[in-house]
Amino acid sequence: MKDGILDDTFTTATSEVVTRDDDNHHVTPAPIHHNMDDNGHIFPTREELDTLPRVAGTMPWSAYLLCGVEFAERASYYGCRQVFKNFIRGPLPEGGNGAGAPPRGSQKTAGALGKGTVIASAMYDAFTFLSYALPIFGGWLADSKLGQFKTICIGVAICGVAHVIMIISAIPYILQVGYAIGPFALSLYMLAVGAALFKPNVAPTILDQNPHRKPHVVTRRNGSKVIVDPEASSESVMLWFYLVINLGGFVGVATAYLAKYVGFWASYLLPGVIYFMLPTLLFFVNKRLIKVTPGGSALGNFVSVNLLALRKAGISQFGRAGYWDRVKPSELAKEGKVVKWTDDFVEDVRRTMEACAIFLFFPIQQINDGALGAAANAQSASLTSNGVPNDVLDNVNPFVIIILIPIMNHGIYPLLRSLGIRFGPIARMTFGFLIASIGASSYAVIQHYIYNTSPCGYSASTCNIGDGVSHLSLWLYAIPVGVTACCEVFVIVTAYGIAYSRSPPHMRGFVMALALSMTAVSTAISMATADALQDPYLVWAFAVPAIIGFVAAFVFYWLFKELDNENFFVHVDDAVTSSQRSSEEENYSSSYEKTARRNAVR
Repeated sequence: MKDGILDDTFTTATSEVVTRDDDNHHVTPAPIHHNMDDNGHIFPTREELDTLPRVAGTMPWSAYLLCGVEFAERASYYGCRQVFKNFIRGPLPEGGNGAGAPPRGSQKTAGALGKGTVIASAMYDAFTFLSYALPIFGGWLADSKLGQFKTICIGVAICGVAHVIMIISAIPYILQVGYAIGPFALSLYMLAVGAALFKPNVAPTILDQNPHRKPHVVTRRNGSKVIVDPEASSESVMLWFYLVINLGGFVGVATAYLAKYVGFWASYLLPGVIYFMLPTLLFFVNKRLIKVTPGGSALGNFVSVNLLALRKAGISQFGRAGYWDRVKPSELAKEGKVVKWTDDFVEDVRRTMEACAIFLFFPIQQINDGALGAAANAQSASLTSNGVPNDVLDNVNPFVIIILIPIMNHGIYPLLRSLGIRFGPIARMTFGFLIASIGASSYAVIQHYIYNTSPCGYSASTCNIGDGVSHLSLWLYAIPVGVTACCEVFVIVTAYGIAYSRSPPHMRGFVMALALSMTAVSTAISMATADALQDPYLVWAFAVPAIIGFVAAFVFYWLFKELDNENFFVHVDDAVTSSQRSSEEENYSSSYEKTARRNAVR
């Protein structure tokens, strides 16, 4: 037991002797226990569930290798994205090196295309919108046709081509003759398409490797008993998953400096080099993964259940007691109707719809966690940088997350579990929403003081008088960036677990994509308000979302607080008691068990 995470445990087995073990627990002979699975995992009694401390179980190394895959993809994605706004917004600096870098020692920022703040916001937001809206297609394609791993590989290939084209678009000669916009736009949106195939399928594939499908009791070396908890296990690996995402995001520090002191071609080359680690990693991990065979996505039945429930009960009854019972096969059979789904599947639909309702609160959090469009970028460009690239401080976000995740994973969360305090998913997300609102309000305060101290007053973001910036330090900008970063640990990491645990086995990519699509919604809001994201309205661009987010946090908790009392389930038959399992669920278990045995042999 280390930092609240179970490293090596012993369980008891039947007196007939269990002759096999798994990769996570040594199994030893002991008196018979009637509540046990095939791996020798002992299910807790009701008293044990109420009294024993819960810990995170170990995960197979293949799950962490997939985290490495995510690192390489996100390092390339965020490394490029870091400099997109400056690349589009600013012109080639006068006296610069012709590759986008400004003269050494000046307060100017790097630039290339010279399209201005409005166009920069529009192109950047369109890129982000596609990156998070198209995953709905990527999730469906993986669930129903190709499988998650094959879909990931296709996305990797598309992004690889995009990186090559992007590097070409930033060659100094291409920039100087004005031909860069075409290849850059093509590569930008190809990168979005590739990411859309990759992103919704990585987290579900990692969580598919989780061997802890139900809570079970283990005995530690000191003789004490604990419960290996699926929620804690998934939360732990997802925290590491999000940690490596932000380690990848930290590549943006290097690309920002490369843009300012070398040029944009170097800013795009570095992420491209990192990206081409992916084929090797994917080849190595391929045969070691538990893979869920595509099963003709449950999306059709999911839609049918929703439409039939709506027709039978009406929109006014949505979410009320008995709403979903009307469409269970056991109830429909009384009317002589036969349907393709099971009672268990209807329970999954109910849980999935609750998750989708939770996701609707994400856009306001995401707006507060980075501001509308290019408003934050305009703010940072209005402050005195003293040689620091204005966009490099955006990397305070991943830096804070990298520090906070180990503290939460190995300190705060284990401490709360040991004290019997349940900091459930709804409580965590509410806390995150409040943090985001507090951070966003500090953007507004800083912008107010920029207007008061800029040589151009309320035209600060386009000022050309003197150095063109306020005397206030750029490092003030690190305050809101750092504060809002904290919210992601509580909101986004929790969202991964909710999207996975509350969806049918062959809809996990799709439901994960629905969670990601909320970023597309927030981006659409940014695009709709792009014309207003300019002087002298930037204070309100920060203040209004902060106020809305603060109110929304309390509404969110009031609506969903009861879900904190539910146990976390990673498989539909964990959530409901039934002697009947659908063929879809049997296929999932069969796929898991076969691969687990194959890995055990290795």
